[in-house]
Amino acid sequence: MRILLVDDHPLFMDGLKDLLTANDIEVTGTATNLRDAVRQVRATRPEVILMDVQMPGGDGIEATRLIKTEFPEIKIVMLTVSQDDKHLFEAIKAGASGYLLKGLPKEQFLTLLAGLSQGESPLSPGLAGKVLAEFARLQQERDLANMAAGKTALLSSQQIEILKLVAQGLTYKEIGGMVYLSEATVKYHMGEIMNRLHLENRSQVIAFAAELGLAARREK
Repeated sequence: MRILLVDDHPLFMDGLKDLLTANDIEVTGTATNLRDAVRQVRATRPEVILMDVQMPGGDGIEATRLIKTEFPEIKIVMLTVSQDDKHLFEAIKAGASGYLLKGLPKEQFLTLLAGLSQGESPLSPGLAGKVLAEFARLQQERDLANMAAGKTALLSSQQIEILKLVAQGLTYKEIGGMVYLSEATVKYHMGEIMNRLHLENRSQVIAFAAELGLAARREK
């Protein structure tokens, strides 16, 4: 495994380099900022980059995004002292293959890193659960979106707009003023919405819209 180290703390980077080389892992080079990292990648073409999340001249997540765009085959593992969820998920979205805490015991760090060659994504204990929870949340959002798309396919675009406005608690008169329809016409469409979705009253319509994420917050 050929690894490039990117970190703006020389003491940490030197210690990490010693750890890797002592375990027969080739370190192709070191970089302390975004510009140097990109230059080193182009010059040495490492298989793996160990990247600090926060660095001067552009953070590690930005660097990951840039490098993965030019070199999608390179695996990047983010290194951090924090379990901050925001950085974790941003790193994954940017294309990072793993996310490890700098405070890990040496043997555990090496074991997780070795998993890259088997196609695994190294994650510090505790972070894996957060990733799974986030993916579960995103899957639930996708499921709701698909459900909404299926059911609202029965409605016209105008009826969907009326449905959203009803869910915000607007009166038929207020809705009519917003969509340029008479109050009677809005009531007619409301009846059509309930018939097509097999709902019995306004409360069920509001509950349906909320369940599918169609109920946006009313602006005051």
